[in-house]
Amino acid sequence: MKTGFWKSIITATLLVVASLVNAAEPIKIGSFLTVTGPASFLGDPELKTLQMYVEDINAKGGVKGRKIELIHYDTGGKAQDAVSFVKRLIQSDKVDLIVGGTTTGDTMAVIPDVEKEGIPFISMAGAVEIIEPVKPWVFKTPHTDRMAAAKIFEDIRKRGFTKVALISGDGGFDKSGRAQVLKLAPEYGMTLVADESYGNKDTDMTTQLTKIRASGAEVIINFGLGQAPAIVTKNIKQLGIALPVYQSHGVASKTFIDLAGDAAEGVRLPAAALVVAEQLPDTDPQKPVLLAYKNKYEAKHGPVSTFGGHAYDGLMIAVAAIERAGGVDRAKVRDEIERTKGFIGTAGVFNMSPQDHMGLNAAAFKLVEVQKGAWKIIE
Repeated sequence: MKTGFWKSIITATLLVVASLVNAAEPIKIGSFLTVTGPASFLGDPELKTLQMYVEDINAKGGVKGRKIELIHYDTGGKAQDAVSFVKRLIQSDKVDLIVGGTTTGDTMAVIPDVEKEGIPFISMAGAVEIIEPVKPWVFKTPHTDRMAAAKIFEDIRKRGFTKVALISGDGGFDKSGRAQVLKLAPEYGMTLVADESYGNKDTDMTTQLTKIRASGAEVIINFGLGQAPAIVTKNIKQLGIALPVYQSHGVASKTFIDLAGDAAEGVRLPAAALVVAEQLPDTDPQKPVLLAYKNKYEAKHGPVSTFGGHAYDGLMIAVAAIERAGGVDRAKVRDEIERTKGFIGTAGVFNMSPQDHMGLNAAAFKLVEVQKGAWKIIE
């Protein structure tokens, strides 16, 4: 009887110890980002944001008493490396979920492994194909390229133009954006009079733009990211092409303005409200969230960009889902991400569902224009 009694005590003690050890284990969040390479101005602020807020969460006691361990790798924008790193994150690092994927190319490349392994994945890339059709384990925080194309066409139509020249890069985001422009143009009464492309590592696009100048276009849309859109913008000015220019949300950072210089004046694009946070009315529920993130980031790292904001949104959505799930059970966390409602982030107010793994509507986009070297809300 005594033996049985002591066995029960020992068993109970071991269970308590095991529970305490498990509770003390860190929550492992994996990330793969384009911190170097042509798209580094996207991935660099994303990494800095994740590091800054993980440190902040841990300093406040973690998530239900558990610290977060951030494990990240730099893909340099190479989809093949993204696949290798995600395999490592899942199989070797044993992460609980993934918040990463700076570019559409990197993101799309890893989706098969994410789906096969059944691990929650929140991407920071823009293409609509990431979440349409819906994939059980895949979510995203930025607005889609389809939303961007629609926002651009709405403004072009208001200005009375119908003849559009399109120029785009060769990356995954660029190609997906081009497809959305081609798809939506007829719906807005637009005629594409030119459809040119360039390599994202090209340093001169005057040949393509010379063709556009001869096309009879009334407006130019450039869908791309990285340094190439700034080169396109400078080449347009150098060639003396006096047409309205639209860029995509893939360049919504001060870096684009710095790279393009005076050529950026007058350029319009759809962007998250983060780049114009101070211009929002005080009644906007996003304003305090945006200013808090902006002030925190800029105090440590300099000018804010929408891309770092996408990382903030992804991390906070993930942390809230873990809290609601009561732990890191993958299926439960996945379900809670999908149940995200009313989350006020930098990109907008997120309301996800089984049919929508992004949760943003067109109202989350602001149309902005470069005026005197800064972003200005024009709608």
